[in-house]
Amino acid sequence: MTSFHPSLPTAPNDYQTKHRSNSVVTVLDIEAPTLEMKTCSCRAPRARVQVETQTEEGVCLTWKDVWVMTTSNRKNGSKSILQGLTGYAKPGQLLAIMGPSGCGKSTLLDTLAGRLGSNTRQTGEILINGHKQALAYGTSAYVTQDDTLLTTLTVKEAVHYSAQLQLPDSMSKAEKKERADFTIREMGLQDSINTRIGGWGVKGISGGQKRRVSICIEILTRPKLLFLDEPTSGLDSAASYYVMKRIATLGRTVYFGPASNACEFFASNGFPCPALQNPSDHLLKTINKDFDEDFEVGLIGTGIIPTEEAIRILVHSYKSSEWNQEVQNEVELQSKKDTSSNDKKRGHAGFLNQCFVLYKRSSINMFRDSGYYWLRLAIYVALAISLGTIFYDLGTSKGSIQDRGSLLSFVTGFLTFMTIGGFPSFVEDMKVFQRERENGHYGVVAFVIGNTFSSLPYLLLVSVIPGAITYYLPGLQKGCEHFLYFLCVLFSSLMLVESLMMIIASIVPNYLMGIITGAGIQGIMLLLGGFFKLPNDLPKPVWRYPLHYIAFHRYAIQGLFKNEYEGLRFVIEKDGEGSHKYISGEEVLRNTWQTDMSYSKWIDLVILLGMIVSYRVFFFIIIKTIEKVKPIVGSLSCMSVSPKQTIEVVENPNATPIHGEV
Repeated sequence: MTSFHPSLPTAPNDYQTKHRSNSVVTVLDIEAPTLEMKTCSCRAPRARVQVETQTEEGVCLTWKDVWVMTTSNRKNGSKSILQGLTGYAKPGQLLAIMGPSGCGKSTLLDTLAGRLGSNTRQTGEILINGHKQALAYGTSAYVTQDDTLLTTLTVKEAVHYSAQLQLPDSMSKAEKKERADFTIREMGLQDSINTRIGGWGVKGISGGQKRRVSICIEILTRPKLLFLDEPTSGLDSAASYYVMKRIATLGRTVYFGPASNACEFFASNGFPCPALQNPSDHLLKTINKDFDEDFEVGLIGTGIIPTEEAIRILVHSYKSSEWNQEVQNEVELQSKKDTSSNDKKRGHAGFLNQCFVLYKRSSINMFRDSGYYWLRLAIYVALAISLGTIFYDLGTSKGSIQDRGSLLSFVTGFLTFMTIGGFPSFVEDMKVFQRERENGHYGVVAFVIGNTFSSLPYLLLVSVIPGAITYYLPGLQKGCEHFLYFLCVLFSSLMLVESLMMIIASIVPNYLMGIITGAGIQGIMLLLGGFFKLPNDLPKPVWRYPLHYIAFHRYAIQGLFKNEYEGLRFVIEKDGEGSHKYISGEEVLRNTWQTDMSYSKWIDLVILLGMIVSYRVFFFIIIKTIEKVKPIVGSLSCMSVSPKQTIEVVENPNATPIHGEV
């Protein structure tokens, strides 16, 4: 089945369907300047595959009069991306959507998969087995254009951990391993099974292999409906050029029908495929307007005409053709079928199993990613040695009062500030989480628990080694209890900053913006902590109430100050006879640092621990809120869009000026 969007269906790739004995429906969206279409494979094109079913009756996907528009703005107003598209995908068939860059193929896939952004509006009817319904877990999966993978894992680890997360507890570990190994083999990745995926600074598998790993992960559960965006992409210079083209603002259908009849349809309208030329190349060239000048095509008996005119002829011919009528009839037929009994929700892995697998996978990722904790540990040790040597052997003189305060404030402020350096790793984790979450691999709670517990050993390591150097070289108050309290506060502060950066990563998934935002928030908290400006001297509106009490630095500084000064005496003056005048640490806390002495240092530590829990819960709430709000925003934005006429094409008039509407 072919939808010339200009979409055209091709047979599935070898690794996409050869292992399935049951009915399979696949929809491919292919984009490339040069295509080589064979009986069972596509080479060079970048394709998008949509449907795969494996049950006896399978899943039928139909869409009718689907429009997608961008949200209006004052400057440009609303623009149509898709106009009145109608089509279907049945079990046992392969549907390919072919077209030049920017014609709206990805938008169509996102629409059918229910993943349009909030900045677009959608109308029309999309039915699963004749019903408007949400897809249950295991019914569908979507492999997006970006290969969002944990770069530190090997191919085997990535697929095996995913199998443990997705496959139900009714399957044994051996069965899950067998399923994962089989999937790796059918993707042709057996020779790279122990090779790390690789990323920044680490050589790994090729881009095409990463693509296959992404597909591998999503077909583990054998979903009924599988959306694949560019599954065979292997970017060459020409394909890269097409990717850089801006997104087109119009999509229509030139042809939707059997692939074997595509050439016949084009030839009947005066655009025959030349001898010895690849048919798919000819079809795309006929409707491709991505070049600086109109591409002229041969029209039998009339010489040459512009590409724009060729598209107009094809669109008009298709709308009045028997193939278009057959599509309309088939959509009506499939929409009336009732096969909802096949859409039962499949089982996940158990919650505890998910938590354990996520903990184990995250631990391996953290261990292998040098930028996650190891680089920070090295920097912390260097800073600790610097602090220890600069403030070496403080003693109990009058000057040591200020020095101790400066040292402890630096530890709670700037040492913990360095935690934002792990933000890029947080963002990569969030990308993987969002992809897996959208495909229903596991829940938010399991992710939060797994990530939290996997980070504990590394945070403890980062706290103990630099903490010991910082504590003992300057000669801070002796005693095991004091040292352990110091480590607890440092550990809590580091974990708090990590929790804060996770919250920011869920809202601002951009390296630069996230680091700037995190640095700004921490900078304000540090100023309000009570060292740079004493608590009683802070302006009461806003800064002291409530921000001073929200900033975790307040409790970290006060806790460390109480831990250090209580029980000490400082020499503040010597008289002529050699006697000394002392001031107690408690007086220093009350008068010099304006510390709240109405409660003990342990209360400060409990507050810090409570803030850690609060931050993690807040992170959970943000994720769930985004999941709930996004569909509501999308549905509200759709209310202002009025239905329009039915078309179905794909050409890209946005690349060059056009002389008239097509």
